[in-house]
Amino acid sequence: MPRRTATMLASTLILIALLCAGVLLRVPYAEMSPGPTVNTLGDARGEPVLHISGHKTYPTSGHLNMTTVRVTGADYDMNIVEAVYGWLAHDSVVVPHDTLYPDGKTEEQSTQENAEEFSQSQESAKVAALDELKIPVTSRVVVSTVVKDSAAEGELHAGDVIKAVDGTAVEKPADVAKLVTKHEPGEDVVFTIVPAKAAAAAEKAGKEPTGSQDVTLTTRKAPKDPSNPSEDRAIVGIQAGTDHTFPFDIDIKLADVGGPSAGLMFSLGIVDKLTPGKLTGGKFIAGTGTIDDDGKVGPIGGINMKLVGARDAGASYFLTPDDNCAAAASDTPVGLTLVRVKTLDDATKSLEKIRAGDTAGLPSCSTG
Repeated sequence: MPRRTATMLASTLILIALLCAGVLLRVPYAEMSPGPTVNTLGDARGEPVLHISGHKTYPTSGHLNMTTVRVTGADYDMNIVEAVYGWLAHDSVVVPHDTLYPDGKTEEQSTQENAEEFSQSQESAKVAALDELKIPVTSRVVVSTVVKDSAAEGELHAGDVIKAVDGTAVEKPADVAKLVTKHEPGEDVVFTIVPAKAAAAAEKAGKEPTGSQDVTLTTRKAPKDPSNPSEDRAIVGIQAGTDHTFPFDIDIKLADVGGPSAGLMFSLGIVDKLTPGKLTGGKFIAGTGTIDDDGKVGPIGGINMKLVGARDAGASYFLTPDDNCAAAASDTPVGLTLVRVKTLDDATKSLEKIRAGDTAGLPSCSTG
């Protein structure tokens, strides 16, 4: 066999062997890619994403699209060929598996956590939108969860309204932990509550919960915090949260989506439907960002994938959380204008500028 032919044959066999090894060799990575975008002003699977009843609504136009990221499952075994392809591709990102599924979290656990965050983001989106429109919402601090085998188990229950701790009124969930940790482990703490059943009945009747009662719990020592091993912190074994009573019905329906990052776009959709005029001016606007009850916009993951998804869907403007601005500005798709937002109010004011054609005055993102 001629030497040249033998060399080519050997090279081909080596290449085949390397490709086979690449397919068989598994690596601890996962992939993120652009997911679908959904217009919060429109329909999904034949029904409105936002359905409001009990209050006057107004016609809308244009798009206020929430954006998503598609990720590989927790049990997906990526091979080295797929990893290299993902690293080279512009419309996907390969990241360490633990970035998406830390501490050995299963896909089922991740899905459940995302569903809970999505539900909470919907509640905060409603509160923030109504607050932006100066429509009052009744809020109260409640017991969200009770830890098994804790001091609170059997004494406090999910849904109990927490009126006070040691006689001091509580206005937000953080107040509860602050008051409990004033104690040393082993000391008594008194919760003034309205039981969950009584609170639910009052809410159904449109009344403020009454019939409070005192529950005395003996605090216990919290598990050691590795960052502060010398601290002995008192706990009772509950997580406090916030429950809201809305003056009319706002229903957000969107299947197969999880996580908190759609909060901002849900809020804007609600604001648009509840106010005269068209918030977008008919423009195609997409965006992302968590939102809290006070309307503060927070950062999200996968910003660059969301930018690609938004531009592919036809968006011209992208509402970008302030903390994601630098990463977004470093790789912005052609034709997409980034608009920096810190609060829901920032976003509505920017939409006013877009609607008026005053785009030179929009807050922008930079890599610095």
